[in-house]
Amino acid sequence: MPEGHTIHRLAADHRERFAGRPARVSSPQGKFSDSAALLDGRVLEAADAHGKHLFLGFHDIGWVHIHLGLFGKLGFGTVPAPPPTDTVRLRLLNDAHHADLRGPTTCALITDAEKRAIHDRLGPDPLRGDEDGERAWRRISRSRITVAALLMDQKVIAGVGNVYRAEVLFRHGIDPYRAGRDLTRREWDAIWADLGALMREGVRNNRIDTVRPEHLPEAMGRPPRVDDHGGEVYVYRRARQACHICGGEIRTADLAARNLFWCPGCQPA
Repeated sequence: MPEGHTIHRLAADHRERFAGRPARVSSPQGKFSDSAALLDGRVLEAADAHGKHLFLGFHDIGWVHIHLGLFGKLGFGTVPAPPPTDTVRLRLLNDAHHADLRGPTTCALITDAEKRAIHDRLGPDPLRGDEDGERAWRRISRSRITVAALLMDQKVIAGVGNVYRAEVLFRHGIDPYRAGRDLTRREWDAIWADLGALMREGVRNNRIDTVRPEHLPEAMGRPPRVDDHGGEVYVYRRARQACHICGGEIRTADLAARNLFWCPGCQPA
């Protein structure tokens, strides 16, 4: 499932390609046909992101709410656009660009009030400027749940996925099994600030890189990472490999139905 930086990047891509101009809107698959007919020819006025939720705002109509889920894909291209396949849930088209949405968990036309309700049930997003980490801290500091599970709870923090969860805990030397209430305020403030910095870098580069300059392959004389997720990381998907810092073995375990990765030497209990 895409992490929050990808959704913010998609919002920026829509603003760049479609904002301020009428768009042809269609649903070749048919599941969004009625709403597409209402939107067809309308101007895309805004594109917004909160956590893993994307919102496309159309003048006088409402918002297209998109959640890609595990299998959703959003791709862009220039015109002339190829004929859409019958897997395309939503196509946007103007005189220069097209965008095709396939396989989302959610693609629905919603009102302003419904959009606000989605924001209200999500935790703060490190990439949004309308909130700091205070609301998340209030929940985390009272919780007996592990910090690793809390970071993946979108009601606590929105947009953090498995990669950022594993990497930010490593970067701050925090045992993923530590209870939220055992974090100090200084530790939480450092985590929140680091998540914002890492995710903003993810938006800029369209990939996740979490390794500090002194630990990059060229600095350490090690081979670069080869992985279809891209980017240099410390622990994510590096189970049973040697830690870049201490040389110990990276471990993995199941936590809340997701694979957890950590280094016991650098993140002691």
